[in-house]
This record gives sequence, C-alpha cells and structure tokens, in this order.
Amino acid sequence: MVKVAVTGSSGFIGTYLVSRLKGMGINVVELDIAQGIDLTEWHQVEAVESFDVLFHLASRSYVPDSYQYPRDFYYTNINSTVNALELCRVRNAKIIFVSSYVYGIPQYLPVDEKHPLVAFNPYAQTKIIGEQLCQGYSRDFGVSAVVFRPFNVYGRGQKEDFLIPTIIEQAKSGKINLKDPNPKRDMVYVDDVVEAFVKAIDYETGFDIFNIGSGASYSVREIASSVCDLFGGDINVEYEGAKRKTEVPETRADISKAKVLLKWEPQVSINEGLSKIVAAGK
Repeated sequence: MVKVAVTGSSGFIGTYLVSRLKGMGINVVELDIAQGIDLTEWHQVEAVESFDVLFHLASRSYVPDSYQYPRDFYYTNINSTVNALELCRVRNAKIIFVSSYVYGIPQYLPVDEKHPLVAFNPYAQTKIIGEQLCQGYSRDFGVSAVVFRPFNVYGRGQKEDFLIPTIIEQAKSGKINLKDPNPKRDMVYVDDVVEAFVKAIDYETGFDIFNIGSGASYSVREIASSVCDLFGGDINVEYEGAKRKTEVPETRADISKAKVLLKWEPQVSINEGLSKIVAAGK
C-alpha cells in the first residue's frame, strides 16, 4: 500500500482528498500550515517522513489578493512548488500537481490540453510556472509528475468568495444580487475531482497533463435560476451588469484524455451537486 503526502490538506479540496484516501485505508501524511509546516521553508520540508506520492494542492488562490500582494503570492506559490518537487526528487516519489484553468479566453471550445496557455492573472501565472517546474524536474531528474488543470470546482464547504456559495448564501435571504449574468463556466463537483486525483496514484508516466471538468458550461444566470428552484423559486434576482476587465466569456473542458487514460469521468450533474450543497446547509 502506498503512503501519500498531501500539501494543503486542510483546504477545500484537500479536506475531501484526505478523507477519501483515509477511507481507502491509505496512510496519509498531511502537510499544511495548519499543522505548523511552512512549505516555503526547506528546512521544514526536508524533515518530512518518506512517502510514495505527493499531492501538491497548497497555494494562495484568491485572485484579488494576487493583485494586492503580488510578491507574497509569487513567493508562496512558486517556492512551495520548488520545495515539493525537491522533496519528491530526494524521496524518489511521484508528484501530482494541482494547477488551475490556465487558458485565458478560449480560442476554441471545448478546450483541450494542447490549447495555448494564457496567464490572465497573477494566480494563473504562478500555476503555469508551477507546471513548468514539474516538467523540468521530470525531464532533468526523472521525477514522475502528473499535472491536473481543474476548471471551476465547487462543493460543500467552499468559501463564500466563490460564485456558487455566494449565490446560495444570498438565496437564504430571499434576494440575490450579482454582477454579470452571462459568463459561462465548466463546473465540476469536488467529489468528482477527488476521484480523478485518486486514479492518478497508479497512473504510470514521466510527465502528463489532464483537464478536469464536467465537459459542459453553465451561465451565472442558469446557476442562479437552478438555486432559486431548489429554494422554492420565490427569490428576487438582480444583476448589476458590471463586467470584469479580464472576464472570460466561457470555459468548457475537453476531458476526453482523462476519460481514455485515467478511465475517469464526472458522475455528479450540476443539479445534483447544487442539491447536495443546499441540502447540507438547511
């Protein structure tokens, strides 16, 4: 049985992943600031016990902060990734690096892994750099590396800064106020994301990249409408019409590569996922 290390183990996705791994009987080493481990400090990282596979989820991810505190953002995300890779090199372990949506405004839909990369904000830039570091460590030092590019992950326990938790929380008051109703996003439920991660444990590769999404896209208006239906429909929804300067009109993942090579595909529909969150909050 493999031993698995998880950085960012107390975060949104990390919590689900650790629970799933422990449920499989896997020995999990949690590496998180909540456990007092600063992943940017090599003397702390190099003391970590041996393991076989490392999931690197830890990063600063709130995009507005990346504009307000750029040095801290780059320092944390890049240095933690270098240290995670170096630890895998020393331990002769595999890394599974959790990247993000890094395609900017799509040149075509659905977006496959060969689509050009666009660093459309500082957070995306740090993830692209992280992917390049993984590729470099794989090429130069033989570190086996799998990169996942999740699209819009959602689920119970997500911070209210994100779209779906914001809509659901406002719906409880009987009134929803949002900005632009038109952007469409590929929403993928957190349980499905974790299943893709688990399948990568046994995936033999030198270096590979996978999109993780639902393969469908939904507008802000459609998501708000679905939430209203779950609350009984008697909710006032207003849109300010304000558009973000770097807005991406639509994202939709081509997940055929993950289907073929990882034997993975999402199981939770958007309506089922929203129902799970709403039911958990009542």
